[in-house]
Amino acid sequence: MRVFVTGASGHIGSVVVRELLSAGHQVVGLARSDASAATLKTAGAEVRRGSLDDLDALREAAATAEGVIHLAFKHDIAFTGDYAGAVAADLRAIEAMGAALEGSGKPFVGTSGTLSLAKAVSGRAATEDDVLPSGPRIDAENAVVALGKRGVRSSVIRLSPTVHSALDRQGFVPSLIAMARKNGFAAYVGAGANRWPAVHTLDAARLYRLALEKAPAGSRLHGVAETGVPFHDIAEAIGRGLGLPARSVSAEDASRYLGFLSAFAQLDDPTSSERTREILGWRPTHPGLLADLAERHYFEAAAQAP
Repeated sequence: MRVFVTGASGHIGSVVVRELLSAGHQVVGLARSDASAATLKTAGAEVRRGSLDDLDALREAAATAEGVIHLAFKHDIAFTGDYAGAVAADLRAIEAMGAALEGSGKPFVGTSGTLSLAKAVSGRAATEDDVLPSGPRIDAENAVVALGKRGVRSSVIRLSPTVHSALDRQGFVPSLIAMARKNGFAAYVGAGANRWPAVHTLDAARLYRLALEKAPAGSRLHGVAETGVPFHDIAEAIGRGLGLPARSVSAEDASRYLGFLSAFAQLDDPTSSERTREILGWRPTHPGLLADLAERHYFEAAAQAP
């Protein structure tokens, strides 16, 4: 299958590209920069220059592909004050590519996150059947699912907040490590009993390939290997890795010590992937989050950071 991939040179996208190529698919990757283009060429993928703002290019690339995986998101502006702008750009890109695929029966795999369910589901693990009517990024998720009724074999993968591995350089875990180094301790809020699901990058990449190949139209899927790791345990593991203590902070002081992650760090987000595993036969096999932190690659990378 000839597959168009956005976000193809990123943390997850670069592994998805390798997973697809290893399975015999052809890949055309979207690249904004010369560096991204070179990375894709080295991996064995074709390059399509452009960005999420190039809607005509996105339509053309989707129309000439046999499937699309959409991983790109404007994280650079989302975490520097223009989250609404990043969300809007994502939705426009989905609508453009979706329109090009309409009536084709081709697969379109989009990306969302499990954290959006944290405030809507309580007292149990969130499932693939839990749906929110609207909201930032939720509108994009719902737009992907709606393509299933427009002749597109669409699916959306809700990723865990921690997609972890030695390839993770800019996700939540590196951010938490950087904050701990700055603070002199690894912070958690209150008792830190709130839970975050997690998945290894390599397991997530395999899930994207399986979704492309056989997810039913209109599917919601969960990129979750561990249902919920207590945030206290994550902070303790980060503290051990840095040789620092883990320390509780109050909700009022959370923003002082956890910055832009302060609200996320207080969310309880246990999430099940039972339905996803049943539908696709997906079985995560790589180390869990705490085991991955114990391997020390995160801290070696942090030590080399400026």
